[in-house]
Amino acid sequence: MDVDSSSLQQWQQKVLELTLLSQERGDPALLWGVEVTKCLLEAGLQVPSVELGQLLISNLCWSNNGPMLWKYIEQAMRTQLLNSLHILALLTSRVIPYRQPQPEAYRLYLELLNRYAISSAFLDVASSQEKTVKAVDEALQLSQIFGTPVTELGQTAVLFLFTVISDLLDATAEDWGLQAGWSEKQCILTGSTGQYDMEIDVENDINEKRHRHQENLRRTNPVMAMEVIGKLMEHKRTSSLLRLARQNMPEQWSGLFQRLKLYESQSSLSNSKTATELFIQLSCCIQRGISQEFQPSQHRTIRALIDTESSTSLFEHNHGVGRAASWLPFDMFMEDAMEGKQLPTTSAIEILAELIKSLQAVNGASWQETFLGLWIAALRFVQRERDPLEGPVPHLDTRLSILLSITPLAVMKIIEEEERILQSEGNIAIGDFATMNKLDKVRKGLGTRRAASVSSLKILGQFEGLLVPPQSVVSAANQAAAKAANLVSSLDGRNASFDGLSSNDNSSRTGGNMWHLIVEACIARRLVDSSAYIWPGYVGELVLPHSTAVEASPWSAFMEGATLSVSLKNTLIATPASSLAELEKVYHIAINGLDEERIAAASILCGASLIRGWNVQEHTVRLVVKLLSPPAPPEYHGSGSHLVAYAPLLYTVLLGVTSTDTVHVLSLYGLFPEVAVALMPICEIFGSISPTVPQTLNSGEDISVYMVFSCAFLLLLRLWKFYRPPHEHCLLGKGAPVASELALEYLLLLRNNHLASSFNTTSENSTKENDQYLVERPSVLGSNLPEAKIPVKGQIPGTSSPTQPVFIDSFPKFKAWYCQHKACIASTLSGLVRGNPVHQIADRLLNMMYRKTSKGGTLVSTPGASTSSSLTSSSGSIGEEASLRPLLPAWDILGAVPFVVDAVLTACAHGRLLPRELTTGLRDLVDFLPASLAAIVSYFTAEVTRGVWKPASMNGTDWPSPAANLQNIEAEIKEVLAATGVHVPSLMVGGNAPATLPLPLAALVSLTITFKLDKASEFLHGVAGPALESTAAGRPWPSTPIVAALWAQKVRRWHDYIVFFSSRTVFKQDKHAVVQLLRSCFAAALGSSNSLMSKLTVHGGVGALLGHGFRSHLAPGARGLSTMGMNEQCGQTGKSAYRLKSCQLSLATAMAKVKQASTLGASLLCVTGGSGLVQMLYQETLPTWFLSGNGTKPRIGSNLSILEGYAIAHFSILCGACAWGINNSSLSKKRAQIINYHLEFMVSALQEKISVGCEHATWRTYVLGFLSMMITCAPNWISDVNLETLRKLATGLRRWREPELALALLEGGGRTAMSAAAEFVMSF
Repeated sequence: MDVDSSSLQQWQQKVLELTLLSQERGDPALLWGVEVTKCLLEAGLQVPSVELGQLLISNLCWSNNGPMLWKYIEQAMRTQLLNSLHILALLTSRVIPYRQPQPEAYRLYLELLNRYAISSAFLDVASSQEKTVKAVDEALQLSQIFGTPVTELGQTAVLFLFTVISDLLDATAEDWGLQAGWSEKQCILTGSTGQYDMEIDVENDINEKRHRHQENLRRTNPVMAMEVIGKLMEHKRTSSLLRLARQNMPEQWSGLFQRLKLYESQSSLSNSKTATELFIQLSCCIQRGISQEFQPSQHRTIRALIDTESSTSLFEHNHGVGRAASWLPFDMFMEDAMEGKQLPTTSAIEILAELIKSLQAVNGASWQETFLGLWIAALRFVQRERDPLEGPVPHLDTRLSILLSITPLAVMKIIEEEERILQSEGNIAIGDFATMNKLDKVRKGLGTRRAASVSSLKILGQFEGLLVPPQSVVSAANQAAAKAANLVSSLDGRNASFDGLSSNDNSSRTGGNMWHLIVEACIARRLVDSSAYIWPGYVGELVLPHSTAVEASPWSAFMEGATLSVSLKNTLIATPASSLAELEKVYHIAINGLDEERIAAASILCGASLIRGWNVQEHTVRLVVKLLSPPAPPEYHGSGSHLVAYAPLLYTVLLGVTSTDTVHVLSLYGLFPEVAVALMPICEIFGSISPTVPQTLNSGEDISVYMVFSCAFLLLLRLWKFYRPPHEHCLLGKGAPVASELALEYLLLLRNNHLASSFNTTSENSTKENDQYLVERPSVLGSNLPEAKIPVKGQIPGTSSPTQPVFIDSFPKFKAWYCQHKACIASTLSGLVRGNPVHQIADRLLNMMYRKTSKGGTLVSTPGASTSSSLTSSSGSIGEEASLRPLLPAWDILGAVPFVVDAVLTACAHGRLLPRELTTGLRDLVDFLPASLAAIVSYFTAEVTRGVWKPASMNGTDWPSPAANLQNIEAEIKEVLAATGVHVPSLMVGGNAPATLPLPLAALVSLTITFKLDKASEFLHGVAGPALESTAAGRPWPSTPIVAALWAQKVRRWHDYIVFFSSRTVFKQDKHAVVQLLRSCFAAALGSSNSLMSKLTVHGGVGALLGHGFRSHLAPGARGLSTMGMNEQCGQTGKSAYRLKSCQLSLATAMAKVKQASTLGASLLCVTGGSGLVQMLYQETLPTWFLSGNGTKPRIGSNLSILEGYAIAHFSILCGACAWGINNSSLSKKRAQIINYHLEFMVSALQEKISVGCEHATWRTYVLGFLSMMITCAPNWISDVNLETLRKLATGLRRWREPELALALLEGGGRTAMSAAAEFVMSF
């Protein structure tokens, strides 16, 4: 309670009189304490009393500096009349500056500090906490010194302890005649220049004995001060508080430690042996104290589990149970990247770099182990393509890009991150806890990541079985080996021994392998230098031919100024570039040359340099994307768009990037948003131009406005998974909304976000990195991307500055089609009125399509048309045929296509149009305007899902028949499924009934089988193929086998691929099949002896799960990755699989299998459901599982329960790390919300507000394991957790007698949790 000033003065006078009287009488301290307590109670003051402390210390220093008063003060501290923190703070500010004239007081102060600095009584101020904190702050001027408000008791205790140790250290150094570092700071504390205004009562006539005593104290006090500091540091409580100071005040801590080292060196120079030894001891003591951070191995349960792994080498074997399975997520990520089923939101470089850091942390591995695991996974990934399925899917070229381009760039990103942290050491802001922590870890091994990367590359040469190059790259491997051999021979003066290799020499006996290609790719990214050529075994055992010389690269002739002839152009197209300068010269010709030169240059950039130029691929993709947005020539002043003049160039580039592998490479570099923004103005402009006479190139190829538009338009649709069935535009998986991810707006949003982040990046190093390596942000893509402005009069959309965001509203023609497309998905067509311009165009298109079909009767009419407007046939001349083609802008034609398709499908359903005529007419429409395929696909896929059309009989008369091979296809599908342990009911068509398909699907498959399989038609297959696959997979069985049988008849060489794909659709329709597949995956990975695949996978492991290369597509993991919709089953199996029969296994073997199972479960869950499914895991699945107990019976004290709890913890952490990363990123905010939710669930259980249904041992091990791994593997997660949640968790853990874990959790909360952590430290 507050006391008025007059009453306070009376109370102070009374206490002083009482104290003087007690001193005169020699009253015991206990009696004095009783009397003072009565005074406090009478005055209404709280205990411990701040006012009493200030009164006594003011009286003590120095008007009443007697031994009895010191005893009274010590008694008051012991009985908590005074708060020890407050009293020591007052004495620190008053005694230390006067330790020379008052050595007795200084000695008594040190004694009090020794006794009470580590006292838990610091916190016994519940009734006067605010007063105490304010008083301590005022006494030591903490807010002024540390530049932060001091408002909490724990924070005050940390700052007090740091200040005391710092002041004692500086005072001791000064006493020993060393360079003083405390005077200036102490002036702040005292508010003067070192002298108090009060008079110090020092007797002039002190006797000689007391003088000698004082001199002895002055000599021994520094030693005692050092001993006190040492004792404080050895105490667990104070060392924990100082660790908090180091973590949250890195600049001040660094200053203290530097001064300590300075004093140590000065004392050694002054030949003061005692001082030197004490400073060295103190330095060691401080380092020992603050280094006692929590480690999971310190926990008895976790230690027992971790120790089981110590005897297993990380790469002891490629198969079987062991830590090699810890790197399984690398394999799964790469296989998932090949699928291309999800829209990439960023580059594979960024994703892989985050995955590398996450796995390194979760596995507790060295960087060398991590990088070696990455390279081995990438080599396995390439080797699995030794027996590929021929089909419209990415193949070896894409896999090699991941191995030789994406992987080195990801490693480089990680290394540069470490080196940037080291460079920023001198620019760390005060309190930058995250950066300081990173820097501390990096300092432990300067450049550890780069050195580890080089070391892993050296070791990689030992894995000869994985280094055998595929036949298509033997020549490149030989050339890389020859390059190294020639350099080594020149250094050794043995040039005659190594003459190099011819590029035509494909003999594997020459010794070139994947190791040589990897090292060359790493040299190109400056991960290693050419000293790698002299590594043991790199060239020493090569057998190189002497008869052939190294062929001169055609790029050398080109760079020297050779004319770009046809032969040189063809050679450059087939030969990858080796440097950025070569690529830039080609790009310069593509922009500034004549039309023929532009076409040649574009063909070169889109040739081997794009697909197989692994050492410069990141530059090639950047330049190719820039070609889609060429700048306006300086002399251009027209009112239209300059893009029209670039039509031949654009057409060449568009055709060059339409192949499956090329599109996949663009996806790997995260360039879909930039490509989309570049394509939209092309579509807008060329779709608004009426067609003219096609331009004929020297090659004889015609380039029309329609072709340029169609190539750009269909490529754009492929980028945002346009072909997905309409129901997926609403829901995916377990109800997770993904409509935005299947919309064009999502691509534009990604691009705008990338643009914003690039402008917010001010770091010079980051800009350099983006320019040189990643090509992930639009700022490096040139200066001609569309601007997000509503077009004004006279301005063509998409031709202005790229510095603004881009929205679909900037492209009115495109937006109109896009709205129509979404309307077509949402509902049936309606609203077309006769006489409408769209109606007129539709009639003209129908007349063009069926000009030879009708014999005068009504065949086809658009909605709203009367019988008089029916189409009639006319077998006119070629001139008449040409005149029937509506030469209108492509956008106008596209707007009418849905109505045309609706009309012909309706006519076919009513028997007015034969199926063959329907297919022929649609094919004519696609030939006329290839972009119309998009509208046809959109309409058919939407109508299939409505289910309103009668089935079409695939009998071979009206529609093509699958009967010739349908039963064989179905039998092979069942065979393939059985090979992976999946058995489903009979899938045969019942009886002799003919196969049927919904009419729209029958029309779509009939249309697609008319397309040619050549390079010129790839852009059509890129849209039609995925749409057909997805639509058939969404229909009941046997729609997929029927479609598969028809396509297998057309393309026999695709037979195996078609069967494989068809088998995957079973999992979308049969949940039991999904469960069986998951069981097979776990059985294969774990090497289960009772697996149906046991004969093929005796040891289990990655090879058994994903395949070894021969028929790898039959491995269960390969099928699992391509199966979407595992969602709940994957999460459930990922947990239930941990219930191993551990009673039959050793603890080490059981633990290894548990970790392998949890790693596999996490990998499957992340690649099939992404961050959305991981969020569901944390917020729904895990809480439900623990609350329900999963129907298990209690097994009290069983080892299986402990293993199960740890497995689920490892599974959960790994899922989160793979989905969100362990560092701060764009997902940090979302991650923080999910982690907070999950930890609040833990708090509720720890506080017994809810009861878990599982066994207590399982729950306890899960909580301890999850929190331990979060602290050690993902500390950034903790800094995002609410402080109150951390407090409650710490309280629950202390109740479980886990104080070290609780403290580590609070320490991880950063500066905001420092006070809570300090209070926790002082409470035990």
